[in-house]
Amino acid sequence: MTDLLRIEDLHISFATDAGTSQAVKGVNLCVAPGEVLALVGESGSGKTVTAKSVLGLLPVTATVRGRVLLGDGTADPAEDVLTAPPARLRELRGTHAAAVFQEPSTALNPVFTIGWQLTEGLRAHGRGGSKAERRALAVDWLDKVGIPDPATRVDHYPHQLSGGQKQRAVIAMALALGTKLIVADEPTTALDVTVQAEILELLHRCRTDFGTAVLLITHNMGVVADLADRVAVMSEGEVVEQAPVRELFAAPAHPYTRKLLAAVPVFGGGGRTEASAPDDGQQKVVRASRLVVDYPGRLGRKGFRAVDGVSFEIGLGEVVGLVGESGSGKTTIGRAVAGLASVTGGRLDVFGEQLTTRRRTRGRAGHIGFVFQDPATSFNPLLTIADSIAEPLNVHRRELGAKAIRAETEALLESVHLPRSYADRYPHELSGGQRQRAALARALALRPPLLIADEPTSALDVSVQAKVLDLFTELQQELGFAALFISHDLAVVEQVADRVMVLHRGRIAASGSTAQVLGSPQDDYTRRLVAALPVPDPVRQARRRPLDALDEGVVST
Repeated sequence: MTDLLRIEDLHISFATDAGTSQAVKGVNLCVAPGEVLALVGESGSGKTVTAKSVLGLLPVTATVRGRVLLGDGTADPAEDVLTAPPARLRELRGTHAAAVFQEPSTALNPVFTIGWQLTEGLRAHGRGGSKAERRALAVDWLDKVGIPDPATRVDHYPHQLSGGQKQRAVIAMALALGTKLIVADEPTTALDVTVQAEILELLHRCRTDFGTAVLLITHNMGVVADLADRVAVMSEGEVVEQAPVRELFAAPAHPYTRKLLAAVPVFGGGGRTEASAPDDGQQKVVRASRLVVDYPGRLGRKGFRAVDGVSFEIGLGEVVGLVGESGSGKTTIGRAVAGLASVTGGRLDVFGEQLTTRRRTRGRAGHIGFVFQDPATSFNPLLTIADSIAEPLNVHRRELGAKAIRAETEALLESVHLPRSYADRYPHELSGGQRQRAALARALALRPPLLIADEPTSALDVSVQAKVLDLFTELQQELGFAALFISHDLAVVEQVADRVMVLHRGRIAASGSTAQVLGSPQDDYTRRLVAALPVPDPVRQARRRPLDALDEGVVST
């Protein structure tokens, strides 16, 4: 067959304690040589399960019927992965199809060097010649995927590489055996916007330079617009629509596709009504002046300065967005405001009270709510949702009594659009979006005048993200709390923030109204962030790409 991949009438179910769960229902897909097919949909739609079937990576609890045919792009007969014996599957992996997973840190073995892991596939397939020749091939592939100083990096361990470099190394491992098809499962979700742009550029090169096709699993429609030739949309285990990327974005046929695209935050769309210049007479809930936060070194090593001379204010009822790459100091500032990180230098006043290096007062208890990035790990799995939401009330409002606290807990659930019946469920019984709504309810239990939201939507699907953002805006307008909204997603920040601060290496690179900072960026770093953000419109993105900062070498590797 001439297609590299053809999936025919694929059905996958799993045996569970509650019975059989049908994950994939009659899926039909094909990928041609050099083509990028994006498989999109919400969590639980069957995307990843379908992708795993291509490499024969389904668990033993799976029951599969249908055909998954892997070819080499020629007229030679294709092989059915589902019926291939284990020895043949090992031969197909890496040579016919290879995987790039979402989190490179977990895909790489921490106790082996990058070079050893890159040549592992060559050794397993008896390729590459001698040890010295395999090492030379590893250096060559690291160079091809854009890792600087590859002759040195080949002997480094995964922890010595940045997130983007680790993902480049994983892509090099996928390409080393000459595979014609890469199965990329959310390859940029865990990366910052500038690093994401670099990986997208590399995936473009996989097609243009190496002739490799890509089956791309993602929920980021900006990535789809930038990279894909065709799109297949999955919902509840079924492919509900397939179309060329421009056709699908311009005229989606299925209601679910229209709903998915409508939920995508579009950068440059105006977002929240912009605030005027800060009023000096407005009450300030947070005031930082030349704030410094250091993390001490260990074992005689020099400490690390995470925040370096930052000054800002947050007014009563104001939403301030804090954006920047990983390691820029965003989360550290949020933790310092909450009293969870010690102030090393400068001055930080919260509700008019100075935080110092030596003491953390309990006087502000209940005045600050905190929403964490991952709702799955921010709840105690042994407590019900009601118990978790009620915990702040039990600590700070014990005089209310159990009955009143239970009533308040159920009212909080309703305020975040969750049924009261969810109160007695455990965290694992809720979806990601439902857990994050419950986390928002817990953060607002004491009606705090300040909310710190640290990447509250980065772990969510686009449609779930839209609901959580709408809920955040609704509650903020209703309750009037101030908020420090931390994110690396510029489109999300543009939607919710009155003002924006751009943080770079612990210092503020830009600050002002959202329209000024993100709409007309004046500094080079903010311009790089904006240029690196893929637009969820294939026509606009195609026009941006030749002028992209990447092509000018602005975004560093």
